[in-house]
Amino acid sequence: MSKKYKRILLKLSGEGLMGKKDFGWDMDTIQRTALEVKPLLESGMEVVITCGGGNVFRGLVATGIGFNRNPADHMGMLATIMNGLALKSVFESLGMECSVLSARGIDSVCDAFSYYRAESDLKAGKVVICVGGTGNPFFTTDTGSVLRAVETGCDIMLKATQVDGIYSADPKTDKNATRYDSLTYDEVLSKNLKVMDLTAITLAKNNSLPIMVFDMHKQGTLNDVVNSKGTYTVVTV
Repeated sequence: MSKKYKRILLKLSGEGLMGKKDFGWDMDTIQRTALEVKPLLESGMEVVITCGGGNVFRGLVATGIGFNRNPADHMGMLATIMNGLALKSVFESLGMECSVLSARGIDSVCDAFSYYRAESDLKAGKVVICVGGTGNPFFTTDTGSVLRAVETGCDIMLKATQVDGIYSADPKTDKNATRYDSLTYDEVLSKNLKVMDLTAITLAKNNSLPIMVFDMHKQGTLNDVVNSKGTYTVVTV
């Protein structure tokens, strides 16, 4: 187990759950993610997971074609609940106990999030999958993830993306983009880097929550980054 971290929050993007598909879930990708998490649990690390919903529905995109922002964001929250249930099913098939805790409680599907329930489940060795964002429209799942990381006392937030860190521009479209090894919260804000929205970065800064951004598509990457190996960008004070 990492000597640095006892409890982590892993933020998965909805797009990451698609694998190479255009929509929905790639079960091989989800299974590989579960197999990355399993050794961390077995070593005694406590794991919180959050996920976006972009593989099913993106509220901001929907507003561009005429949706009202409130119902659009609620649909996005429901998409994250679907993702959480998919993760839980695969994780449990591999022998890991999980709970899905939602900011928008749906009694017959999953339980409502509370600090006390999350704390109890983490100490019992369960993976706690937090869904539903903050439970409110106009907030991103990144903000919801930072909120849950702070609430549950995580040592760090690990943000899994499609690239191996934070760049000065989108490396997929700008061949001159430069990758940063480390940044401060203020540098992320002053450089207008699009790794997270302003609210998420400010909340992390105010609570001194380190953020590590990495690419989880390669086998073994999660284990590497929790042990400060491999390629990533870390955001701290």
